[in-house]
Amino acid sequence: MSSPEVVALMLADGRLPTGGHTQSAGLEPAVRAGLGADGKQPADVGAYARDRLRTVTRTEAAVAVLARHYANAQAITTEADKPSPAGTSGTEPFVMASRFVQLESAWAARTPSRALRTASRRQGRAYLRLAERVWPDVLQHLPRDSEIARPLVIGAIGAVTGLSPEQVARLVAYDDAQTVIAASLKLLPGDPAVAVTWLAALHDDIERLVNDVAPLTDIDKIPAAGAPLIDQFAEQHAIERMRLFHA
Repeated sequence: MSSPEVVALMLADGRLPTGGHTQSAGLEPAVRAGLGADGKQPADVGAYARDRLRTVTRTEAAVAVLARHYANAQAITTEADKPSPAGTSGTEPFVMASRFVQLESAWAARTPSRALRTASRRQGRAYLRLAERVWPDVLQHLPRDSEIARPLVIGAIGAVTGLSPEQVARLVAYDDAQTVIAASLKLLPGDPAVAVTWLAALHDDIERLVNDVAPLTDIDKIPAAGAPLIDQFAEQHAIERMRLFHA
């Protein structure tokens, strides 16, 4: 039997083969755009990560919590009401439950940047391919080898592995903040120990996010705080000819 605590640690591990090393959570284009006075002020990295926690990351965490909720609700329906698992030998193709379709639409409506949506779906595909090998019950909720928003896949994994809504939200929040901090060491080289202090300083912000989104069960209550500059940075980064990170 899987331990939810260990699963949460696995999913938060940057060495997991889900393409996390290709992501900067938008920090690279922010640096290009002049993060800090001259684009080389590492003290501003923590502030950037905090701004993400209050905007785009809050939306992603809420969507992951809802995906977990929907997957758990689907799991307790009768066998007759369940969709056939992806990849079965049946003649009917797998059809994602309407609630998941609606949830991804709600996520997309709150993620106006096409570049951010594309990056999330590519990562979602990587998580889904990993889950097929490690936690195949995820395929009872999502179609195999599909580009689905990353928070939906994380929520479905959380459901089949017994993660609580708090663990799911905390995972999304921590992963985003850690992605920013880790990318900063490549973009603005400095002392890794100092970078860890920036991450530690975000713990209260992460817990506030968890407390806000973990109770959600209503799709209409998904937060939609705007981050126009992050969206603009992402769109510009998507057409850069030379870049260190995919997004």
